[in-house]
Amino acid sequence: MINVKKFTLPALILCCTLSFTANAQLSSLSQGDMGSALKLALSNGVQKGCTQLSQMDGFFKNAAIKILMPPEATNVESKLRQMGFGPQVDQLILSMNRAAEQASASAANIFLNAITQMSISDAQGLLTGGDTAATHYLRTKTTLSLTIAFKPTIDTALTKTHATTYWKDVFGTYNKVPFTKKVNPDLVSYVTSKALDGIFYEIAQEEKAIRANPAGQASALLSKVFGSIGH
Repeated sequence: MINVKKFTLPALILCCTLSFTANAQLSSLSQGDMGSALKLALSNGVQKGCTQLSQMDGFFKNAAIKILMPPEATNVESKLRQMGFGPQVDQLILSMNRAAEQASASAANIFLNAITQMSISDAQGLLTGGDTAATHYLRTKTTLSLTIAFKPTIDTALTKTHATTYWKDVFGTYNKVPFTKKVNPDLVSYVTSKALDGIFYEIAQEEKAIRANPAGQASALLSKVFGSIGH
């Protein structure tokens, strides 16, 4: 039995693409088998990615996806820090990232459902797609379901980590300052959107990196998965 547990989502996608075009032995592989192998690798990849992001500091210590204050609140944040409310702002930012980390744990099952429903034509499209074909596919198929699933989880997490309280404290204080523009964005929707952006960003970056350097990152997969084809 072929073990692909250690392979990431983009690794198999890329190796499938390279092997399909370069290895004549793949002509003997049925479309069904090829699709099943791709689905298995995708499943293992998203499970690994969701597990990593759901760990403590999965978002908070990743500069590329760390959730910061909303763009419209940048001036508010600066003024609050000048007024001595830096600790409250920092705690709010930490709480938003903790909420995203907790919500990420629920993403795997939604990804797995989308992968299960993948058709043979879907699989073929991923094999010959662009640098982020798999990422685009998953975003198209799962964004709505992820948003629906994430919102209550993030809402609960924000409450548990006191983020909603910090938000009210921060902007309640700021809104009392005379002649300032009041700020009242939807915190739960904002954090949900940023959490999804973070998940898909990580998938896309990994996929592009492995497609750009397949020999250095996926040669073991080529040997394991396709080495026995036709033998």
